[in-house]
Amino acid sequence: MKDADPGFSAFSRSARLLGVDAIARLAASNVAVFGVGGVGSFAVEALVRSGIGSLLLVDKDVVDLTNCNRQLYALRSTIGRPKVEVAKERALDINPHVQIDARQLFYLPGQTNAPSLAGFDYVIDAIDNVTAKIALVEEAMRCVVPIVSAMGAGNKLDPTRFEVADIYATSVCPLCKVMRRELKKRGVPSLAVVYSREEPLTPLGDDARTPGSVSFVPPVAGMILASVVVRALANPSQE
Repeated sequence: MKDADPGFSAFSRSARLLGVDAIARLAASNVAVFGVGGVGSFAVEALVRSGIGSLLLVDKDVVDLTNCNRQLYALRSTIGRPKVEVAKERALDINPHVQIDARQLFYLPGQTNAPSLAGFDYVIDAIDNVTAKIALVEEAMRCVVPIVSAMGAGNKLDPTRFEVADIYATSVCPLCKVMRRELKKRGVPSLAVVYSREEPLTPLGDDARTPGSVSFVPPVAGMILASVVVRALANPSQE
């Protein structure tokens, strides 16, 4: 069944809080999401359900059985499929009017297939690789595009400990410590991040390098990331 009013009806409940003009601004916005795993998949979900009109989704991975405990796109029926492909299908099933550019690749600037950030209204960094995270932040700043980054969500059990802060005001999170050091070296003056003050647990088992995860922590970080973006784009004068 077609939307009677694709520009408004599906988001009428959101309009009751944000206003019709804000819904129109969201529909005209172009957001890039890098990483659509446990954190990024839920960020994409919230963006699509908020009426963002155009999305770039970047992730190299395919759905794996071990993703089923926390990632939105991880189902028995999707195992082995590219995450960005499944993400695009779900987004279009929610809002058939959203424009989706799905790229199955590992992001590093300078690669021949690396997407340009020029022209985007916002970037969400939900990558779990430090080198790629730093490169993405630098590229966003070079293109003068606002960016918000997810810090560590692994080895955590309390989703209520997440907050939004500048990277240089963070504490506790080991990934934040690395990012602070590396961004300071590169002269990056600030970066909005979603991070947790919860002390990370030590994962059980022999492989200490693989972080533990649960179903209810990464999604909260993803939703907070999306809220930062939606609120900024819906009412830019308040930022």
